Amino acid sequence: MIKILSIKGTGIPLLIDDIDTDRIIPARYLRSITFEGLGKNAFEDDRQQNPNHPFDKKHFQGSSVLVSGRNFGCGSSREHAPQALIRWGIKAIVAESFAEIFFGNCTSLGVPAVCAGRQDLDNLSAAIEAKPKLEVTVNLEKLQVQYGNDSFPVTIPESARTSLLTGQYDFLSQLLDRKDKIQAQAGKIPYLNNFVSQ
Repeated sequence: MIKILSIKGTGIPLLIDDIDTDRIIPARYLRSITFEGLGKNAFEDDRQQNPNHPFDKKHFQGSSVLVSGRNFGCGSSREHAPQALIRWGIKAIVAESFAEIFFGNCTSLGVPAVCAGRQDLDNLSAAIEAKPKLEVTVNLEKLQVQYGNDSFPVTIPESARTSLLTGQYDFLSQLLDRKDKIQAQAGKIPYLNNFVSQ
């Protein structure tokens, strides 16, 4: 299991409130069988309407820390939204607040979604705009975002923080780590072990 203690990378500012999952990944892409390739469609409709969208700016390509506003990820519960962001390159999100289901999906996929005050988000966004290659660190151990000579506190529910720090967010890895115990238990259950009805 991969423990996530901190995420380092350049940032991409998208300081807008109430960005819903349909904006993150339009509904027409929900028919895809896998999540592969969804990254290129992240914010597709917004990008078509706004030629200056950050996700299209050359100097923000390769960014891994998304900075946004209040109620990020509201709308439907589609896992496609965080999956599209991950496949675009996002590894952590710093916002004023998150929709609950989107936050849960991020956590279960190993993407720290931390909350910060609006003034701190404004300052971070301005610093990234001024210097796109500025390194931003989301530190879960210290509950802090660091950039340049500045830093500010962030919050995340302790249960989510613990699962990321310990790697327990990764349910598939937990199952694979317990394969022998699962097979032994399955062998004790009649309908999983050559059960024949009378």
